[in-house]
Parts: sequence; structure tokens; C-alpha cells
Amino acid sequence: MQCVILAAGKGTRLRPLTDSTPKTLVKVSGKPILQHTVEALPSEITEIILVVGYLEEQIRNFCGTEFFGKKIKYVTQENPAGGTGEALNCAKELVKGKFLLLNGDDIYGAEALKIIIKEESAVFGVRSDTPERFGVLIPDAHGFLKQIIEKPKIPPSNLINIGGYVLDDSIFRYEVGVSELGEVFVTDMVTAYAQNNQMKIIEQDLWLPIGYPEDIDKAEKILKAQSDSKNSGA
Repeated sequence: MQCVILAAGKGTRLRPLTDSTPKTLVKVSGKPILQHTVEALPSEITEIILVVGYLEEQIRNFCGTEFFGKKIKYVTQENPAGGTGEALNCAKELVKGKFLLLNGDDIYGAEALKIIIKEESAVFGVRSDTPERFGVLIPDAHGFLKQIIEKPKIPPSNLINIGGYVLDDSIFRYEVGVSELGEVFVTDMVTAYAQNNQMKIIEQDLWLPIGYPEDIDKAEKILKAQSDSKNSGA
């Protein structure tokens, strides 16, 4: 099974850390975010497609053609400002069948990754106290994804999207328009895809988004607590 990781953005919110380092190589607890992600991937993932752009040579040099036993392929997003949907479309010619899609600047829990890849179609979600800051997952009457609403003023749910999906290559048939921000959003593609595919909502137990420098300290404390708990046998 393949995993597509979106790693093309400039990481402007992480400046000055990203002035000379791509955001996926910013270190958290002593190792790059991208390494956290790859180490968490289940053994069923045998190939990773990295969508790169900003300072991409550093990522290519770091991962090479094989990284932690997984084959690596690269595609370049020439316009990182084009949005996550455009980034995913860059991988169109390489994706075959069912695949996992992840954001490159988030850290995900390994256990939930093992669960989600067993589904034919699925989306990660977590509960949030501030859902208005995120894309909100709207389930249908049967609990499958109906829609993703970006940053609603009055959120109908506190279950938010965290950029992790199991899709298949038919996702590329769902062409969506450019948003008011001038970007193509992968969430719009997923909403369209969900109309014809039952996407199970899988709640993730560990999600550490690294959007700002202060998020690194928060993530390191959580990871340390998790490590201490495992070592103590709790």
C-alpha cells in the first residue's frame, strides 16, 4: 500500500525555523517531523510518495530512495501556494489503488494508523475544544463522512479533520474549484468523494500539529509523557 505525504509548503508560520529548513525536517524531540511520521507507518505501507517543493533537495537528500525500509518516490509541486488539492493532484500518475494520505507537518499515532488502513475509505478525526479553527467533520445518519466544513463560525460538531485519509485513485476524478483564497483544497475533493464512497470516521488518539514554533514544546512534552508511560508499564 502507498502513502502520500504532503511536504511542499514553505511553513511560513514556523519561521524562523523554516527560513533554511523545510517544515517536515524541523526537529521535534530530536528528530524531524517526517521521521516521526514514517516510523509510525504500519508495515503494510511499502511505498511513500513525497510531494515536495520548498527546499526539496534537503528532503530528497534526507530520505533518499528508501527510508526506514520503505521505497520513496518524489513529485514536485511547482506552486505550493496552490493548496493541498493541487499537491495531491501532483501525485496522480504515481498512485495506484487504495492509499493513505497524510499531512507532512503533523505527527500521528501509530495505533490509529494501523486501524485506518484496514478500511476501504476513511478519515481521521479528533475532538476539539475549538472546532471553529479547523475543518469540521459532518457525519451522515449512518456515521459515515458526509461533508467537511472549513472553519465554520458556528460548528455543528466538535469533531475536526486532521488531514489523514484512506482513499483510492478515483479521488482524482473529483475536480473541484479554486477557493476564495486562491487554493484548491483537498477537503473539497474528499467531500465530493464521500458522496460516492462510505468514509468511516476514525478517531485518532494522538495528533500533534506543528504549525507554530510554540507547538514544538507542546508536542515534546506529550511525546515524553507517552514515552515515560510506556517505560513504566502503565
